[in-house]
Amino acid sequence: MARRTISSRSDVENLIYGCAFMGTGGGGNPRLGVEVLTEALERELRIELVDAEDVPDEAWTCCAFGMGSIAPKTAETVAEMRRWGLVKKIAEGTARMLPYAVRELESYLGIEFDAVVPIELGGANTAGAVLAAATHGVPVIDGDYVGRAIPEIAQTAPCIKCKRITPLICHDEWGNICIIKEAVNYALAERIGKLISVAGYGTGMAGFPMKGNEMKETVIKGTLSEAMELGRRVREARERGKDPVREAMEFKGGWLLFKGAVSGKNWESREGYMYGTTLIKGMEEFRGEEAKIWFKNENHILWIDGEPKVTSPDLIEVVDLETAEPITNTDLKAGDRVAVIGVKCVEIFRTERGLEVLGPKHFGFDIEYIPIEERMK
Repeated sequence: MARRTISSRSDVENLIYGCAFMGTGGGGNPRLGVEVLTEALERELRIELVDAEDVPDEAWTCCAFGMGSIAPKTAETVAEMRRWGLVKKIAEGTARMLPYAVRELESYLGIEFDAVVPIELGGANTAGAVLAAATHGVPVIDGDYVGRAIPEIAQTAPCIKCKRITPLICHDEWGNICIIKEAVNYALAERIGKLISVAGYGTGMAGFPMKGNEMKETVIKGTLSEAMELGRRVREARERGKDPVREAMEFKGGWLLFKGAVSGKNWESREGYMYGTTLIKGMEEFRGEEAKIWFKNENHILWIDGEPKVTSPDLIEVVDLETAEPITNTDLKAGDRVAVIGVKCVEIFRTERGLEVLGPKHFGFDIEYIPIEERMK
């Protein structure tokens, strides 16, 4: 199989910050992602990307991912965790739980996986899948099941194409292990998994066991190598004194949607998700305008002066105005000077079924989905 090796910290940073850019405000903290993969290199684990088409049809693959709200843990939440006796962790961070979840899924099914697929692109979620593959001595697929980050299992290509995703293993940082053997539909698999993640304050997951031929029918190919190239170009633009925001936008064929300073962020953690809105006061060519972004873990609706501008499934990226470093909704705060970039989603999410699960009406908004390239004319 043709493989690409990640062998240096710069490789790691390029991959993780490229994935975090595609995470649309979710997908986990990229600093954690860099940390866990740098540790993997220090442990001399081999990190390899393999093209999906080079995986044998009969090889077994699984998907590893984190589940739960991306909201910061308040003092009240930490006190609540202590009351439940959650004081001693196996390891820090949900991303580090994915190797444990994959091992449990192998044990439950009585098979060994030949490759691991990330569920999405994100700073920590992709890193956790890469770590799971490296820990098990197998490659990670150069691809994922969404082409961005999403809050719900049903918003993935395997679910759109009616593939089996159970059994699902849930393994949290404390050592609690649950198995979702069956679920009557994808929405219930998501709900059950999220409620388990609420109980464990986040959990590592493994599921979507598929042979190579089925994986190849559903995976969005080449997204990890593309993320690495995006991360490299943005980093080199900064080093050369060029505009990294423009570099990211041009590489992805995207649009500059807004520039401004964050004036406020309202949020709540509910049912395993972080819900909220971000307000941004315009600056430079956007002076006098106001943007509002609604998020459910990830960014899904952007309004400018009260008019819908871009919606999911297209991507709404918030990055630092000077460095183009992606900022998750966990970390975004008042005063941050940001650029908002829009990027086309992959085509499967523009199908009828794709829009049912990731369009604005899925999130309860009476807004018609209009492709970003049409809105930007």
